Amino acid sequence: MSNLFFASALLPDGWAENVLVTTNARGRIGAVTAGAACPADADRFAGTAVAGIGNLHSHAHQRAIAGMGEVSGDGSDSFWSWREVMYRALDRMTPDDFQAVAAQLYVETLKAGYTAIAEFHYLHHDRDGSAFSDPAEMSHRVVAAAREAGLPVTLLPVLYNASGFGGTPPTSGQRRFINDGARFLRLTGALRAAYGGDDDVRLGIAPHSLRAVPDALLGETVAAHPDGPIHIHVAEQRKEVEDCLAHHGRRPVEHLLATQPVDGRWCLIHATHMTDTEVRGVAASGAVAGLCLTTEANLGDGFYAAERYLGLGGRWGVGSDSHISVSPVEELRWLEYGVRLTSGRRTVLSGGPRRSTGRRLVEDAQAGGAQATSFETGRIAPGRRADIVVLDTGHPLLAARTGDALLDGWIFSGNVPLVSDVVVAGRTVVRDRRHPREEEIAGRFKKTLGRLLG
Repeated sequence: MSNLFFASALLPDGWAENVLVTTNARGRIGAVTAGAACPADADRFAGTAVAGIGNLHSHAHQRAIAGMGEVSGDGSDSFWSWREVMYRALDRMTPDDFQAVAAQLYVETLKAGYTAIAEFHYLHHDRDGSAFSDPAEMSHRVVAAAREAGLPVTLLPVLYNASGFGGTPPTSGQRRFINDGARFLRLTGALRAAYGGDDDVRLGIAPHSLRAVPDALLGETVAAHPDGPIHIHVAEQRKEVEDCLAHHGRRPVEHLLATQPVDGRWCLIHATHMTDTEVRGVAASGAVAGLCLTTEANLGDGFYAAERYLGLGGRWGVGSDSHISVSPVEELRWLEYGVRLTSGRRTVLSGGPRRSTGRRLVEDAQAGGAQATSFETGRIAPGRRADIVVLDTGHPLLAARTGDALLDGWIFSGNVPLVSDVVVAGRTVVRDRRHPREEEIAGRFKKTLGRLLG
């Protein structure tokens, strides 16, 4: 047993002061006591505690190219031209390189206030496209990097089989991703054997997209994996919608809902381009919408139907995707700001009169992140993981704020990081804004980028 003591905390029934959280050996919360005295053996935090947020969509290797692809081409640039830049950057990445990049990302992720990450992992093979002697080599590197950082990871090996609708053959740039159904089953079987009992690893699957996984293979794969989360890219780009209509006679989200058993296990990444009928269908399914606002903006994808979807009670969370930003603050802020820019109104997603917009965004993202990552987090309550973020209430940007105003300040007061400490499964992994291994991990990352990009 261990004790954590917070000056204040957001609990399921509201704000409380002098909060004692008792955890067991597995990092689960045994008891939460408000108005408590601080025990002599407690790990004491001066700031305000909130449950951590799960980052529900990550491509760790893309942290190596953040900020690249910003030089204009000869014609109109889009997601598709950016994708070629990303493919070229992968050509030289070894397993050691990948682990170095992922570890750096995961440290940054923790310091920003995420306490779990869903790794949508599709870099499976060697540089020439051949299989490693261990087909799970690169997946093991995801877990190794997460362990270096102390970040829980939901490992989502990607099934990528075709380059377009109708089973179009893969391109050379996709050679490191491609698996057929049998090889994918061997991969997921190896991961279950390796990590099935690990408290800090959750296992799911990620059929890449409707264009990359033909219908029959998608159905077989879902049926072969009856447990764990299922994440899929869908309706991210207008061209994808047009191609799906041409091939299936239906839009991507419409087709997915019609052909697959979409429910609370599923996370629909992006789902940017939907009709009102599709919005209602996703909200009714219980699936989580995986919103990646900074990446969607960077790639020119479009903006999610957030006001309509949230008004229907739809579940959602945020992810950093291509990692041009690793901050949950920026994702949440731009969700609200996008609605303000398109509607001409303010506090649109607050959820009703006299409600804090910051609190509504944070609590929804906590719940959606917990569901999509499959970690028992998102609330400071008995039985949950002790995955907790501490806000620096001594910072000038949070001065004289209490309760919901702290969350509004965290999300809307600027770009200065306001997370001081992070606790994962009862263990303090960031203290006074510092991760104990950050210099070592950053040094390895910088050497890796020097070789990859130099």
